[in-house]
Amino acid sequence: AMQGCDWVFHAAAISQYWRNSPEVIYTVNVEGTRAVLRAARECGVQRVVYTSSVGALGLPDSPGELLDETHGFNLSNIRFPYGHSKVLAEAAIREAVAGGLDAVIVNPATVIGQRDIGFVGGEFLRAARKGQAVFAPPGGMGIVSARAVGVGHVLAVERGRKGERYILNGENISYRALMDTVADVVGARGPWFTMPGPVLQGGAGLIDLWNRVQKGTPLVDGTQARLGRYFLYFDGSKAARELGLPQSPAHAAVEEAWYWYQAHGLL
Repeated sequence: AMQGCDWVFHAAAISQYWRNSPEVIYTVNVEGTRAVLRAARECGVQRVVYTSSVGALGLPDSPGELLDETHGFNLSNIRFPYGHSKVLAEAAIREAVAGGLDAVIVNPATVIGQRDIGFVGGEFLRAARKGQAVFAPPGGMGIVSARAVGVGHVLAVERGRKGERYILNGENISYRALMDTVADVVGARGPWFTMPGPVLQGGAGLIDLWNRVQKGTPLVDGTQARLGRYFLYFDGSKAARELGLPQSPAHAAVEEAWYWYQAHGLL
C-alpha cells in the first residue's frame, strides 16, 4: 500500500485501552508501528508522521505543571499499558530516524470531533445524552478537535522537524467545565456534583472488580478513574509556533462532534 507514496500517516492504534487487553494494545500499538516503519523503509517513503498520544507523557511532577514535549513517561506499564505502548512505539520511531528514516511524532490530547465512531472522546456526549453523566471527576484534561488534529498532521508532514515531537492541544479544561459544556451542546443535564479525589481513587478498585465479573464492554475502567484525579494539562505552544497549528476551544470540538453524530444518526 505504501508503494509510490511520499508520505505515510500512521494513525492506526488501539486507543480504547479500557476495552482491550494489554496484549492486544502492545501488539497493535508497538509491533504494528514497527511493521509500518519496515514497510516505509522498503518502499522509500520520504516522511512518516506517527500519531502518538499525550498518554506517553505521563503525569505532572507538581500541581499546575503544563506537560510539554520534553516530559518523560513516569507511570508503570502495569498501571497504564496504553501510555507505555505509545512510549515503546515512539522509541521505535526514534530508532528508525537514527537509521535514516525521516519521521515526525504528533501527540494529540483527548480528541473530540467528527468520525469518532468508537465513541472514545465522544463518550462524553453519549453519556450526557443517556443521562449517565451524574458526577464529574475532580481533575481536568486537554481537549482538541478532530478537525484540528487532522490539520496538525498535515502541518507536521509539511513543516515538522525530523525526529521531533509536537503536542496537538486545543484547550485545557476541568472535567466539570467540559461536562457542563457537553450538556449545554446536547441539551442534557450537567453533572450533579464533582466527585472528591479520595472517593474516586477508592472507587477505582471497585470499578476494576466489577469489570472482571460483568459481561460486556466496560464503560469505564479503574485507570480512567485514577487519572481523573489529575489535571492533565498540556503546553501546545511548540505546535502553534513551529507548525502554525490553529487553536480549537473545547466548545468548538464538542459542537463538531455533536453535529456529526446528529447528521449520521448516531446520537
